[in-house]
Parts: sequence; structure tokens; C-alpha cells
Amino acid sequence: MAHDVLRIVACGSVDDGKSTLIGRLLAEAGRVPDDERAALARASATHGTRGDDIDYALLLDGLDAEREQGITIDVAWRHLETARRRFLIADCPGHVQYTRNMATGASRADLAIVLVDATRGLLPQTLRHTAIAGLFGIRHVLLAVNKMDRVGHDRAVFEAIAAAYRAHAAKLGITGVTAIPLAAASGENVATPAATMPWYDGPTVLEHLHNVDVPQRGAQLPARLPVQVVLRGHGGERWLAGTLASGTLRVGDALSVQPAGVAATVAALHRAGVAATVAHAGDAISVRLAEDVDAARGDVLSAAAVPLAVSDQFGADLLWFDTAPLLPGRRYLIKLGTRVLGARIGEIRHLSDPESLQPLAAKRLQANDIGEVTLSLDAMAAFAPYAEEPVLGAFVLADPLTNATVGAGMIRHGLRRADNIHWQLLDVDRDARAALKGQHPRCVWFTGLSGAGKSTIANLVERGLLARGCHTYLLDGDNVRHGLNRNLGFTDEDRVENLRRVAHVAKLMTDAGLIVLVSFISPFRSERRSARELFAEGEFIEVFVDTPMAEAERRDVKGLYAKARRGELPHFTGIDSAYEPPEHAELVLDTMAEPPERLAERVIAMLLD
Repeated sequence: MAHDVLRIVACGSVDDGKSTLIGRLLAEAGRVPDDERAALARASATHGTRGDDIDYALLLDGLDAEREQGITIDVAWRHLETARRRFLIADCPGHVQYTRNMATGASRADLAIVLVDATRGLLPQTLRHTAIAGLFGIRHVLLAVNKMDRVGHDRAVFEAIAAAYRAHAAKLGITGVTAIPLAAASGENVATPAATMPWYDGPTVLEHLHNVDVPQRGAQLPARLPVQVVLRGHGGERWLAGTLASGTLRVGDALSVQPAGVAATVAALHRAGVAATVAHAGDAISVRLAEDVDAARGDVLSAAAVPLAVSDQFGADLLWFDTAPLLPGRRYLIKLGTRVLGARIGEIRHLSDPESLQPLAAKRLQANDIGEVTLSLDAMAAFAPYAEEPVLGAFVLADPLTNATVGAGMIRHGLRRADNIHWQLLDVDRDARAALKGQHPRCVWFTGLSGAGKSTIANLVERGLLARGCHTYLLDGDNVRHGLNRNLGFTDEDRVENLRRVAHVAKLMTDAGLIVLVSFISPFRSERRSARELFAEGEFIEVFVDTPMAEAERRDVKGLYAKARRGELPHFTGIDSAYEPPEHAELVLDTMAEPPERLAERVIAMLLD
């Protein structure tokens, strides 16, 4: 059964004619009001590329920058309604740097219109957009081979492009490809058959969109409600509100509150704020449970007979957006359904080449790369494979420092190893060990440039603490690399892993009741923040050993700066690898103002205060 609304994403490479095609569709369907047509005529005279003719692309390119450059930058959404069907169309940009905008349009689409310029054939961005459409589960593609007038309406050109595209799409699992030759600017095969191509006897673009049958996702799945917000009724009762992701929900249905797995029953149901007895996928609803159970934003109410899987580790496909590369081991925020958690990329299994579709070895993902990765979450979460349930199988990653969205992914499956590992409860805990030692466990994290004086000050601090009867351990960057981290180099990826391991070792040591001193350059704020988040409030003390670059280089008895400047020591912090100074360190030590002994006493005073 077809959708009430067919959601379409129009994509392809730059200047293939996406905006022109959609604009022409709107005009041919009689959905451009007279006042908008008059405004379009004026805009065409100023910004158009069709001479005296109307430039229908300007109906979609609404930003001044888009009209001035003749390109699409942002996603333009247009609603089209005919006597036979309603459409919501996303016109997506073709430039590589706006790939994230294309992913936005594809994320909820049922069908993709992929534009190809007949004079240029299949381009890298055409194949990249097709790969993204495949990742987002789109299985119906209208291949619009545009600008056929510029190749003399040559049937052989069209058939060669269509055959090559079908073969490529089939490897992505996209088997529903309908190819249509057209000239969008003049309207040929857009809404009416083109007399210029008598050899083509298939549907026009509009005819195909009217007739294509795309089954509704989620309609046949069990009921699943991601809780978005908890509301209070007039009598104080709790209502769990959200959008029903899939299935049908009725009053009296048995549910499981996940990830905890607590049983509950639907006592009452509101749909769009009105009392109801039943709700369907896509409805905005609120539910009151018969039982007084702990349920909050981020939980999922699922049919008790068919509960969701629960895990804290996944295998997933990931589309990376950010200009800063994705590094395994670095911590991000993940939004899965309505749940937000900390997450790390465990490994990059491979990078997918959108042109050859071959898996490639990779240690990082750059902007617009697509890769298969593993993720580890801070806590358990309910999920479904994306192929089964897009709402609960799709996620976005955000930078925890800026909250900027840096990637979008689709869960393939939970990792089996997550089901076999459980916390072992122990009788002796951190507090007992600390009480035995008569001290408060702390992690003191010294950060600064190479040669800043971190190890010197940390060593003096440990001597001073030992003299006062404290139990300590000093983790020094160079020393740790002789053993635990011997297999790591100095690339950004290895630095991230180096600090991840050390942070967890420091955490174990504080659990043992020790005061741990960590002396590492630790150049990245994100890794220092990740280390901090392992510890309880007040247990992590960041100490910035502040030394100017020139002074650190002058003190360098090992000659590392000189080697780095000669190019003999790549990835050296401060020379060809960035150092990000702390913004909110608990203590800043100015090594130009005071000697190391006095600076060490300041640290000791803070610890023993």
C-alpha cells in the first residue's frame, strides 16, 4: 500500500539539474501560484541561467548565495499535492562539502531521485549519494538522466548510463531502479511524454511518482515508543510522551520499559492530546502506565512479547561529517532514539569506497567518508538494526565540547561480546581501601608542552606527599611507553589511545585508594575531558604547567624540538601537531614566575587542604 505522503530526496552531482527538475514538477502540476510565478520571473531576469525563459531552479534555491552562485547549499523542502498523491520533496546540494545536508534529506526518504547529466555520465558524487541512500535504507530510485537535449536525445547514451547505474546500485541492495530520459529545463518527460524521444515508452517522472508503491516502514513491526518527555497530568499522574516509532498500541497492551526490562501495562492513551484507545506508527502520543515504574526520557516502551535488543556495543555504518577526522578511542555523544549517552569508536573495520564499493583499510575517517565501525556506549541502550527499524537503529554523533553534529550512523547489529561481560560485585570497594590508607584518592593530571616541567613538578609533588605519609603513584608519559603503551606511536590516533589507556589505569589506581599523579603532554581537550568523566566530582584535578614554547624549547636537553624542526620527528606537539591548552584547569602553574619547588608545594596544598 502506498504512503499517504511519499517522501522524496532529490540528489546527484553539482549542476545535474535537481532544482530545475523539482521546480518544473511544481509548475507542471499547477502548484506555483500567480504571485510566486511573477516573483520567479523577476528573479529569473536577475539570477537566471535560461536567458529570457523562466529558471525553475530558483523556486528551490531560496538563499541569496544559492541564487548568486547558481547552486544549492541548504536542503530545500517542497510540498507537492496532486489529485492522486501528496509528496514531500527534499532538494539536496550536490557539492561534496554539503554531503551532510544530503544525508539529512535521505534520512527519512522513501524514494530517491538521482539526477545524472547525460553529457557527463556517472560522477563520484552521484555514486556517493547513491551509497548514502543505500545506507539509509532507500530501495527505490528514479534515475533521471537529464539534459538529453544536449546529446541529441541519443538512446545509446541513456541506456549506457542506466545500465552502469543499475549494476552499481544492485551492489548496494538497491534493486528498484526506474530510469527516465528527460530534459528538465524544457519539461521533456517531466509531466508529459517527449516527442523528441519516441524510442522511450516508459512513464514520465510525475507518472512514476504517482504509481510507485513503497511499503510504509514500521507498520508491521511491534509497538515501540521512544520516550521523549515525561508530563504531569492535572491529578499528578505521569504521562510518557513521544512519537510511536512503529506498530500499533492499544489501551491494555503489555509493555516492557527498556533498557531495564521492567514490565508495565497501558492504562490510558492520548493521541495528539485527545483520549484514544489505539495509536498507530507516526502518531504523537502520551501513555499512562498502570504500574508505578521508573521510566524517563531515553527509555523505550516496547511490546512485551517482542522486546527490543539491549546492548552497549554495536557494529554500525557511519557517515562522517566533521572537518576534524574521526579517531578511534575518542569520546563522542551519541543520540539513539531519544537517549543521549557518551560513546567511543572502538575500531574502524574498513572505509567504504563509494565508487568501487570496495572495503579499504583505514585508521581514521575524514569528512564525507563512509565506514564500518564498532561503538562502545557508557550504558546499555535499547536498539533495533536499522534495516528493521530506522527510528531505533539510526543515531547521530556529536562533539561533547561543542555539541556540533559530527556524524550519522546506522546500527547493523549488537556485538555478542557485550552480552558475555558483566560487572562482578566485590565486597571491598574504593572507600574501604581509602579508609585503610587514611586519605582521599585523587587523580592529578599534569598537562603541558614537552619540556614545560611536568615530570619535574610531579616528581617533587610525589616526594612531598610521601614525606607526609600519603600513598601515591606517578604515571609518567615516557615511562608508560616502555611497557603498557609500547606499541603506540605519536599519530593523533595513537595519542588518543595512549591517553584512554592511561586514564583507565589511573581510575583503577584511585579505586585502590591511591593519589595518582599523571604527567602526560595530553594535547587534546577532548581526551582530557574524557579522562575527567571517569572520575567522581572533585576527584580529578587538572594542572596546567604553563610554559611558553620558546622556553620549553630552550630547556629541551633531549634535543626533541631541534629534531622536530628538522623534520626528523613527525607529529611533535607544538611543531606540527597542535596543543590545546586547558580552558578551566583547577590549577595553573606559571613556570616563568616561580621555581618548581614552590609550584609543587601549591599542588600539595590543594590536595591536602
